[in-house]
This record gives sequence, C-alpha cells and structure tokens, in this order.
Amino acid sequence: MLELGDYGTSDFLQILRRRHPELLATLDAPANTAGIHHYEGTTVLAVVYDEGIVIAGDRQATEGYQVGERRIQKVYQIDRHSAIAIAGAAGPCIEMAKLFQVEVEFYEKTEGVSLSLEGQANFLAHLVRSNLGLALQGLIVLPLFAGYDVKRQHGRIFKYDAIGGRYEEDDYYAIGSGGKDARATLKKRYRPKLSQHDALGIVAEALWDAADEDIATGGPDFIRKIFPMMNLITEAGVSEIPDDTVAALYRELIARLEQPR
Repeated sequence: MLELGDYGTSDFLQILRRRHPELLATLDAPANTAGIHHYEGTTVLAVVYDEGIVIAGDRQATEGYQVGERRIQKVYQIDRHSAIAIAGAAGPCIEMAKLFQVEVEFYEKTEGVSLSLEGQANFLAHLVRSNLGLALQGLIVLPLFAGYDVKRQHGRIFKYDAIGGRYEEDDYYAIGSGGKDARATLKKRYRPKLSQHDALGIVAEALWDAADEDIATGGPDFIRKIFPMMNLITEAGVSEIPDDTVAALYRELIARLEQPR
C-alpha cells in the first residue's frame, strides 16, 4: 500500500502530471481545435437562501445553432457541502468537474481531514488557469462553485474568469450564454433570508427568462419530461430536487404568467 510519502504531495493534479501526463492532455497540451465541432453548455446559477444555497442549471447543450444534447448534467457534487456548476465547452467542463471531485476526495484521504471550502475554491482557480491554452482557442470553461461554510454557518458562492481569477458573490450569480438574462431576474426578485420554496421559485423564473431570451438555454420540456437540475446545499449536505418538484415550480410560474395583467 502506498503511503503519503510515496506520493510526496496530496495534490492529485501534480501526481497525474508527473506519472501520467497523457491523462491531462486536454488541460496541459491543447491541440488545434479549429473546425472541430463541440458541445457548449449554457446557463447555470446559484442563490443564497436562509438555510444554504440553491445551485442549478438548464439541461441543454448546443452544437453551433443546433441542439447537441438535451439532458446534459451541469451540476456536480464535490463533497458533502459543496457543488460545482459548469458553463462553456462541454467536454473540458465535465472533465474539470470530475477532476475536481477526485482532487478533493484524494486530499481528504491522504491528509485525513476535509479540504475547507476556501481551499476548494482556491484549487478550482488553479484548474481553471490550467485550461488557459484551450480557452485561448475558444474552449472556455467557466465554473460556478458554491458550498455551505460550516464554520461561518452560511452559503457562499464563487465565480471565476477564464484565466483563473476567483471572486466571491454574497447573494446570487449566474453565468453562461443566458447568464445576463438570469442575473436580471435574480436582481429584481432576490431578497435576503429567502425561504427554500421562494429561492427555488426565483431560480426557476431566472432560468425561464434566460431560456426565453437566449436560444442556447433550454427551458422546461413537459413533453420529454426534462427540467433544469436544481440542488440544495445546506448544513445537512447536498441534495438534488426531484424532477416532479421542479415541474411543480414551473407549473406555478406558468399559472402566474398566464394571469391577466
């Protein structure tokens, strides 16, 4: 059995670079991607409420002006109290999310303690910076990271730019092609100390408005039973909102929008 000294570090990414650099080809050695078709993820967002955070994303990925995938996963749990939502080039986005999961788990196993939310946010900045070569070729990865800070007893949201800059938002944020439209709704509807139901309703409305204005963002599809993915992050952990609950939120929203003005 390998001990920590055999690795020399608890940074899983550095171990891969030394021992199996070929596995990080898409991060460290970008090839010419000109003319290659790829899927693009679109709108994701996070909102702080009284017990934690809602982090969510639509399910559509585009390929140029066509729908490439209708059921893509854009929200990934990282550990018990954190999750990441991804927007940008779908392949590198998913790879980064999964590598981030492994890195956090590896750190906990080698160090014997959980990596703090601040530490996770800093490491994600390093991963985003590692993707700079691909970002310069148009394969941008823009994650939105959120978690419940057990020490501070409240939810926190971190956003990133394409070169790895890390910034914290206090109440809400949205990124992706429909991010501006979603943020407009969040700005109008957000209130401090939201209840869980109100926070979910605002998230549903923000994604609805993003899909209404942005052709790349997918709205609720009642025929195919495809709905945006929403996760709660609280002191108890990360939990996914069932599709039936999300569908009910959109029925409430549609009923309200259909009322005469």
